[in-house]
Amino acid sequence: MISIVIPVHNSENYIEETVLSVQRQTISDWELILVNDHSEDKSRNICEALAQKDSRIKVIDSENRGAANARNTGTKAAGGEYLCFLDADDIWLEDKLKKTLDFLKALNAGFVFTGYEFADENARGTGRIVRVPKSLNYDQALGNTTIFTSTVMFDRNKISQELVMMPDIPSEDTATWWQILRSGIIAYGLNEPLTLYRRTQGTLSSDKKEALKRTWNLYRKAEGLSLGKSLLCFALYSFRAVKRRLGLS
Repeated sequence: MISIVIPVHNSENYIEETVLSVQRQTISDWELILVNDHSEDKSRNICEALAQKDSRIKVIDSENRGAANARNTGTKAAGGEYLCFLDADDIWLEDKLKKTLDFLKALNAGFVFTGYEFADENARGTGRIVRVPKSLNYDQALGNTTIFTSTVMFDRNKISQELVMMPDIPSEDTATWWQILRSGIIAYGLNEPLTLYRRTQGTLSSDKKEALKRTWNLYRKAEGLSLGKSLLCFALYSFRAVKRRLGLS
């Protein structure tokens, strides 16, 4: 079984469509854990209504605020052999789970990710597709942050729960990928856009200056890299980030 964890925070405008994209998957052996992260809108009511109609959906509450804590809460409750994350406003193509799982099994891998396509606020693809490399080790990933949260899949028999638990820091997802790769695990990329990455106003990732600051702090504080190596990795990261936004990756 595949466990899918979605942190839900004030996502009333998107969560139903996101859940529908999971229900449309060509694989049916999954559980969906919707983690309510102190929502102040109708998100929790919508989640409860969805769960009443589909026994594979569970709704739980996160004790602490933030996406990292919400994902960790969901991960602790997950019962599947495989683990995926999905953001509350993103959309999976209907064969996302099958293709990702087949890819993971074919490589006997513990950590895989896929390409994705940027989408507008209405989840319409923009044609800007992010290509991903065949594989990434820790050193390579420091300068290549193309691993996107809504595309990953883990084999929990090969990666310990401790490694997939996210630190409560800005850019917690990237910090988690590095945490896993630092242990010697290789991440393998399926170069096919199977997720629509919805770009909405007011998201953290839409603030480019803040994103640069968060990434720099990851190098210097979270990873403890030297100034020289941080500058090199940051230059590679910035170059590839520009390529992604221009649809050139």
